[in-house]
Amino acid sequence: MSYGPPEQPGYGEPQPGYGQQQQPPGYGQDPYGQGYGQAPGYGQAPGYGQPGYGPAYGGQMQPYGQPGYGTTSDERTWALLGHLGQFLIGIFAPLIVYLVKKDESAFLRHHGAQGLNLGITQLIYLVFNLVLSVLTLGLWLIPTFVVGVMQLVFLIMAAVAGNRGEWYRFPTFMAWPMIK
Repeated sequence: MSYGPPEQPGYGEPQPGYGQQQQPPGYGQDPYGQGYGQAPGYGQAPGYGQPGYGPAYGGQMQPYGQPGYGTTSDERTWALLGHLGQFLIGIFAPLIVYLVKKDESAFLRHHGAQGLNLGITQLIYLVFNLVLSVLTLGLWLIPTFVVGVMQLVFLIMAAVAGNRGEWYRFPTFMAWPMIK
């Protein structure tokens, strides 16, 4: 016999035991009718009766942290060209990527900013190294050459990472974090 108000759903029914979940009335039903509303399992974490995300669960997307997660082919191409374009047009390649695509994609904003940081830092290093080379009568050209080779290696690594859809960050000694 129930003494509570009859309009309370679940009043007087047996409560779930320890470790069991009680689901509210209407849970799992489409509140809007025939197939409208959210997709099944939307917003639920794996393990709560819904399939998980990623290839391990039979999905199509790759899990977070894996190459290519959440990036389109167009974004990966722009990131690649932003880094490799520095071989042809210098600092203007990442500047174009940053200015054109920064509001459309966080991935391209990151790669454009990284490329700009590298270009600006290396330009400062070049001016400093050329002044030192003049003062040392050309002896400082050897470290300048080493820094140039390191820049090429890191640019290629960034281009490959961008083409894979990875969020690449240059080492701080090569690219000072000025633009974010």
